Amino acid sequence: MFVGFPTWGMKLPPPMKSFLKQYDLRGKTVIPFNTNAGYGVGSSFETVKELCANSKVLEGFTMKGGIERDGVYLVIKDEKAKEAEVKVKQWLQKIKIIK
Repeated sequence: MFVGFPTWGMKLPPPMKSFLKQYDLRGKTVIPFNTNAGYGVGSSFETVKELCANSKVLEGFTMKGGIERDGVYLVIKDEKAKEAEVKVKQWLQKIKIIK
């Protein structure tokens, strides 16, 4: 199960915490991915592991998106789209989802 979210204040967003607490993912494989404004994932991937203690949590993926406060919005097109595609494929190969 892929679980995607932005970083909020260097943490997992509260709606994602609620989702992961509400659903029994015991025995499932959880694959987190994230966008951020350049500060990284913070503690969000660790929180996913804590909330999914009875699940197999694979290595997560993160990619810097926009920086809204500076007027730079996440727009995946042109070079950014190519970069994202390459990075996502490399990650999926690393975690053995694709060859």
